[in-house]
This record gives sequence, structure tokens and C-alpha cells, in this order.
Amino acid sequence: MAKESVKARQRKRERMVAQYAEKREALKASGDWKALDELPKNSSKVRLKNRCQMTGRPRGYSRYFGISRIALRDMALNGAIPGLKKASW
Repeated sequence: MAKESVKARQRKRERMVAQYAEKREALKASGDWKALDELPKNSSKVRLKNRCQMTGRPRGYSRYFGISRIALRDMALNGAIPGLKKASW
């Protein structure tokens, strides 16, 4: 489980990326690198990290579900994800 401060920092970055997305696109298209430099660093899309929505874990992230492998396994075993079950042979 990630610390709450780490999860809050990620949420803040996501809000800033959404807020400045159009402005960044316009500045990139016009080639105004000076103005682009003056925007907040956290408004850049590359500073986002894929994290589990439930636990905040940065590793073992599954893009399709948006959660980590551990949370995915727990939910699958509890039957919380329809159509997904643990394989055994």
C-alpha cells in the first residue's frame, strides 16, 4: 500500500495534466518552446506514473483493469471481476 502522500501527489499531477493539455498542445504546435518551459513541470504527461487505483502500487500494473497484479488476483478470487477466474490444470 503506497503512502497517502504519494497517491495524493499522483492525483494532483493527473489534474494538472488535464488542466494544461490544450495549452501544451497549442504551444507545441506553434513551436513556442519558451512559453512551454514556463508551464508547471507537473503538467507534462510524461511525469505521470501508472499506479493501481486501489492500492497505489506502481509495479505490476495491468492497464486493462487499472489495478496491480495483486489487487487483480484478490478481486478475481473473490469473484469481483465477472468472467475472470484463476486458472488451474
